[in-house]
Amino acid sequence: MSIRESNLRLQIGKWFAPTPALPVRIKRLALGRSGGRRYVAVEVSRYAGGTAIWFFRHREGNWQVFPPDIKRPALQLS
Repeated sequence: MSIRESNLRLQIGKWFAPTPALPVRIKRLALGRSGGRRYVAVEVSRYAGGTAIWFFRHREGNWQVFPPDIKRPALQLS
């Protein structure tokens, strides 16, 4: 994935297409420490009600609408 596709601002623009009449706002922000998950909840209010999408930051640095895989301990046998 290119840097352009991984930018959170561009992902928000792709999913919401905000305009001055329909701005988006950050509803929740969590920047986890020591291996915690990083996510941002973005909301836009429309005439039919609000819509929110959660964006998750992956290890590679890109933002997606699905959470990253959980790194689990593994036992290796040789």
